[in-house]
Amino acid sequence: MRIGRSHRRLHELERLDPAVDYERITRVDGTLEFPWDLQQSLSFALFRTYAVPSIGGLLHETGEFERRTQKRHDDTVLILDAISTDGLESANGREAVRRMNRMHGSYDISNDDMRYVLSTFVVTPIRWIAGFGWRRQSRVEIDAAVEYYRRLGRLMGIRDIPETYERFADLMDAYEREHFRPDPRTRAVADATLDLLTTFYPKPFRGAVHAFSIAILDPHLREALDYPAPSRFARGLSLGALRLRGRVVALLPARRRPQYARDLKRIRSYPGGYLIERLGTHLEPAAERS
Repeated sequence: MRIGRSHRRLHELERLDPAVDYERITRVDGTLEFPWDLQQSLSFALFRTYAVPSIGGLLHETGEFERRTQKRHDDTVLILDAISTDGLESANGREAVRRMNRMHGSYDISNDDMRYVLSTFVVTPIRWIAGFGWRRQSRVEIDAAVEYYRRLGRLMGIRDIPETYERFADLMDAYEREHFRPDPRTRAVADATLDLLTTFYPKPFRGAVHAFSIAILDPHLREALDYPAPSRFARGLSLGALRLRGRVVALLPARRRPQYARDLKRIRSYPGGYLIERLGTHLEPAAERS
């Protein structure tokens, strides 16, 4: 008897065209092949954007990520979930994109910052899965992720979007080298987010979860957020735990039932259900307020 996961889905995905079938490929990866990895890595993708003062500082000034951290987390997850699960061209997907664009339009956000955030959503999950996933992604899966976020970026009105994964990675790395720096506002937003993260776990483990989260941060991100450096042992243990999880998952049967972000227990703000058009903040666009 064969032990471990089958690569049957991977073989099926590799027969698809990422330029055309990118939504189908990314949906399989997001709900069946790597749901936990993608949920975690997208959270860390958003987290790393805080270290850019023009982004983290704006989030701090709104007060939303500190006063209503749980709701902001839930709204972000549910909007992205509607887009990825229902489809970029679906009614729900387009409504979610409109809601996201309306929120962004309430603030003066540069195209460079928007393009950088988009790059983190491409690059961070791919690097995470390469390091900690139960298998590496194929080039078809990587190219599909690029096409998916290029399409989303165009719907968001972002200009000069990179065309390949390598260019997305170069953009993200260069932007962080130029813009990451300590700022008390960005640290406050990061602290609020980490505090929320710990509440997803039983109280006896929350201190360890907080330390673990800081230990796995890229060193330049940790320094920009002014967190203390973990010991070599703590960092090695934390990264090793993630790699061990990937090896264990590789031994388990393939997931049969899709896992959707909207069904996670950590989504707590809408026990009675929600409407996509009511998610997020509701302010006038910046142009109308000026």
